[in-house]
Amino acid sequence: MYFSVRPLACLWVLTRAFLLAAVVVATPAAQVGPVQLPPVTVIAQKEPADVQTLPVSVTAVTSKELADAGVNFVRDAAVYSPNTQFSDFTARKLSNPRFRGIGSSPANPSITTYFDGVPQLNSNTSSIDLIGIEQIEFVRGPQSGLFGRNALAGVINVSSMRPSLTAWSHSLSVPLSNFGSREVRGSVSGPLVAGRVGISGSLGYSRRAGFTRNRVTGRDIDSREGLSGKGQVLWTPSSRWETRLIVTGERARDGDYALSDLGGLRDSPFEVSRDFEGHTDRDLIATTLLTRMVGDLVTFSTTTGLVRWKTQDETDLDYTPQPLLRRKNTEESVQFTQEVRLASAPDAPLRLLENVPVRWQAGVFAFTQRYEQDAVNSFAPFVLSPYLAFPISQHSPQSALDDVGIGIYGQTTSTFVDRVDLSVGARVDYERKTAVLNTFFEPAIAPGRLVQPEASFATLSPNLSIAVRVQPGKMVYGAFGHGFKAGGFNAASPAGLEAYAEEHTRNFEGGAKTTWAGGRVTANAAVFRIEWDDLQLNLPDPALPGQFYIANIGGAVSKGVEFELKGRVRPGVDLFSAVGYTDARFKAGSVSSGVLVGGNKIPNTPEYTATVGVQLSHVLRLNETAFVRAEVTRYGAFSYDDLNTAGQNAYALANVRVGLRGRFVFAELWGRNLLDTRYIPVALPFNPQLAPSGFLGESGAPRTFGVSAGITF
Repeated sequence: MYFSVRPLACLWVLTRAFLLAAVVVATPAAQVGPVQLPPVTVIAQKEPADVQTLPVSVTAVTSKELADAGVNFVRDAAVYSPNTQFSDFTARKLSNPRFRGIGSSPANPSITTYFDGVPQLNSNTSSIDLIGIEQIEFVRGPQSGLFGRNALAGVINVSSMRPSLTAWSHSLSVPLSNFGSREVRGSVSGPLVAGRVGISGSLGYSRRAGFTRNRVTGRDIDSREGLSGKGQVLWTPSSRWETRLIVTGERARDGDYALSDLGGLRDSPFEVSRDFEGHTDRDLIATTLLTRMVGDLVTFSTTTGLVRWKTQDETDLDYTPQPLLRRKNTEESVQFTQEVRLASAPDAPLRLLENVPVRWQAGVFAFTQRYEQDAVNSFAPFVLSPYLAFPISQHSPQSALDDVGIGIYGQTTSTFVDRVDLSVGARVDYERKTAVLNTFFEPAIAPGRLVQPEASFATLSPNLSIAVRVQPGKMVYGAFGHGFKAGGFNAASPAGLEAYAEEHTRNFEGGAKTTWAGGRVTANAAVFRIEWDDLQLNLPDPALPGQFYIANIGGAVSKGVEFELKGRVRPGVDLFSAVGYTDARFKAGSVSSGVLVGGNKIPNTPEYTATVGVQLSHVLRLNETAFVRAEVTRYGAFSYDDLNTAGQNAYALANVRVGLRGRFVFAELWGRNLLDTRYIPVALPFNPQLAPSGFLGESGAPRTFGVSAGITF
C-alpha cells in the first residue's frame, strides 16, 4: 500500500518537534542522564582505548546514537564524520566511501570496512543491513602501518553487540513508511550458562517500492527487498579468556539502477525511460571466529574470517527506450583472512627505563581472495555495424583474479614524564596476484583477447606520532603516516591497460582533542595535508558503455581541516556537530585518458561537509521519556569527473525523529530529507549519443517519512 508525501505531513512533524523542544527547554531539568558525556572506547588502533587519548582522527557512532538516528547502513552514519562522503547507487551493492578526497573502485577500495575485525577486500560486501551493531568508527588518515593494504585513506570499523552473559533480553520493531516501505527487526540475547556461555541472534527483513518511475511502463524500477540475519556464541571459560563465533548472512533482491541522462534527471527527477527493467541480486555469508586471552604480561588474540558472496544483475545498458544494449553481470568471490596478534597486557607495559612505560603490539596477517566475473553485453542487430543484422553477445570481461598476501606489523608507544606519548610503528606487506582475463564475441565476429598476467608487490608502511597532554583532558598531537593501495589487474579494460600500479600517500596531520566543563563538552580539531603518487582513478571504458577500469594518472594533493563538537548542555539536552573542509586537486602533469588534468579538483570530493544537530529528552513519568532529534547535513559543491565538466552544487538534507520510549514499548515518528531537496549525488561519463549531456546520474533519495513501533523486554 502506498501513501503520497504531502507538505502537510512534513509540517506536522516539524511542528511537533519544535513543540517538544520548547517543552524540554522550558521545563526544569529532569534526570534523564548525567550532566556529562559518556566515555567512548574505540579500536581504531586495534587495542581498546579512549577516543580522546588517540593521536588519530576518529569519529565513533555508538549503539545509542545509531538507534536515536535510525541508522540502518554505514553510509547513514557517515554524516557524523567530517570530510566523509559515500557515492552510493540505488542498488546497494555499489557503495564507495571517500575520506578527505581519497576513494576508488569497489574492487580495490581506498577505505577498507572491517566487520568485527575482518576486512571486506571488495566493497561489494561493505554496504549491508546493520543489525545488532554496537559501534561504527570512521578512522581518517592512512592506517597502513597497522592495517596494511587498501587503508591509505582510513578504515571503517563496525563492531557487533556482544551476547549477554547475565540476563535475557528481547526486542522487536516494525518501521513503516511511504513508498510502501515495510520492515521487521528482532533480536534476542542471553546466557546459556550464566557467566560462561552467551548467545544472540538478530533478524531483519525490509522491502520498499522504488523512488524512480519508468515512463515507458509506468512501473518503478529501483525497489529494494532484503533478508539479513546474525547469530553469535560467546564462550568465556575464565575471566581472562574468551572465544566468539559470529555468522552473518544477507539475501538482497534489489531493482535496477536508476541511471538516466543527467540533464533529463535535473529537469524531471525520479523519471527514466527504458525498454528493459533489470534487477540486482546479492547473497553473502560471513563467518568470523575471534579469540582473546589476557595474560599477566601479554595479550594474545586471533581473528579468522571467511566471506563468500555472489551478485547477479541485469540492466538496460543503453538507458534509453530503444532495445539497443543489455548487460548481464555475475560476480562471485571467496576470501579468507587470518590475523594473529600479541600486545602488552593492559596494566603491564614494558619498562625499558624506570619512568618510561612502553605499550606494544605486533602481529601477522595473511589472506587469500579469488574473484570471478562474467559480464555479457548483448547488442541488438545493426548496433555494432550496419552489416551485422543479428544479435551479438560480448563477454567482457570473463575473468578470474587470484590474490594471496601476508603482512607483518609492529608498534610501540612510549610515555615520557606522564605527559608525552611517542608512537613508532611499521608494517611490511607482500602479495602476489595472478589473473585470467578473457574477452570474446558470440558469434566470433572478431578475434578475442586472452591475457594472463601476474605480478608481485611489496611495501613498507611506517607511521609516527607524538601526543602531549598539556592539561588534564586536553591533548595536542602530530602524526605522519604512509599509506598504500595495492596494484593489480582490471577485469576489463582497453587493450594494454590491464594492469595498474600501487598508489602511495604521505599524510601529515596535527590536531587537538579537548574536554571541557567537567566532561560536558568535547571539542576536537585536525589539520592535514596528503600527498600521493600514482593515483588510481576509476575511468570509463570508451568502447564499452557502463564499464570502468582503474588507471594510474599521476599525483595529487589534498589539504584541509576538521572540527568535531559535542556538548551536553544539561540532562536531556545534547548538541553535536562535525565540519570538514577539503581541497583535493591533481598535481601538474597528471594525465587522464590522454588529457592533462593538473589543477583540476579530484572528483566526488565535496568542498566541505557539515552536520549540526540537537537531541532533546524529557522524562514524562517513571520509565517514560519523550525525545526529539533534529539534524541538518550540508555538502559543498563537487565534480563528477576528473575533467571537472559536470558536477553537483551544494545541497542540504534535514532529518527529524520524535518519539516516546517506555520501559517495554516505544513509538517514533520520523522524516528524512524533510525539505525534499533534489540533488544528484552520483553521476558518471557516458556516450553522448545515448545520454545527450554526456553523463548518466541517479537522483538522491527523496523525502521519506514514517513511524516505528516496537517492544523490548
